[in-house]
Amino acid sequence: MRLFDERFGPGFLAGVPAAPGVYRFHDAAGTLLYVGKAINLRRRLGQYRLTGPRKKDRKRRALVKAAARITWEVCESPLAAALAEIELIQALRPPRNVASAYPFLYPFVGLATDGDETYFCLTTSPEAFPALEFHGAFRSREITREAFFSLVELLRYVGHPVPRHRCRRLGAARHSHVRGFRRLPASSLAAWGALLRGESRAALEGLALRLVDHAGARARRGEIHEALRAIARFFEEEACALARVRAVTGFPRYPVAQRDRDLLFARSRLQALDRSTAAAGGN
Repeated sequence: MRLFDERFGPGFLAGVPAAPGVYRFHDAAGTLLYVGKAINLRRRLGQYRLTGPRKKDRKRRALVKAAARITWEVCESPLAAALAEIELIQALRPPRNVASAYPFLYPFVGLATDGDETYFCLTTSPEAFPALEFHGAFRSREITREAFFSLVELLRYVGHPVPRHRCRRLGAARHSHVRGFRRLPASSLAAWGALLRGESRAALEGLALRLVDHAGARARRGEIHEALRAIARFFEEEACALARVRAVTGFPRYPVAQRDRDLLFARSRLQALDRSTAAAGGN
């Protein structure tokens, strides 16, 4: 409490409106440090005043210590505040904002067939691979990358890898990967597409059954199990999460552009809050 009052004055909060909006922390040179959103600006900034020595307050306390000025802008609704926060973070990239600051790093996964060859692509630059149908954008690079490479390792047991030089003809981009396999089941493209859209995990279940019949896979069952778990985690936490948000918001475009992804999730969260508030009021 003392640190906040020293920085901004003991009467600072009295001048902050109890309304939705976005707020910004600036250092002594005027450099923007952080952007946040609030349903109630006064209440939210009051939480920074109450930060203590506890571990959970460490980031807030460090921000108050680094800042010399707080500004804010009132928005017409909590949704408008949430959207404004994401747009400001994406445009200005304040050093203490990590989430939403780099949407161009959100990955896509692409699929394509060419005769009896099925191709899989992991990239943040789908425009570099015009022949593929892409899914996403997904938020976690770690989860998506782990699932992609787990999948291509498992497919080696049931298909025949396409030479890398043939994969490169589909396109190339930095931090992108294309893998191809021959003689996968004819339904593979549709089945894996349904998994990537968060609609069905039938492709994963079918792959698991085929691996049970493969002696080499059975001999490495621990590794196989971990790879299957990585794909299942991606399905639940990335593909299904995106599918639910698209359904709730009625978002028509797919794949979802990288810059639109966090905005879409913000709309979904605020809609859920509105429904919860309406239900509580009805009771």
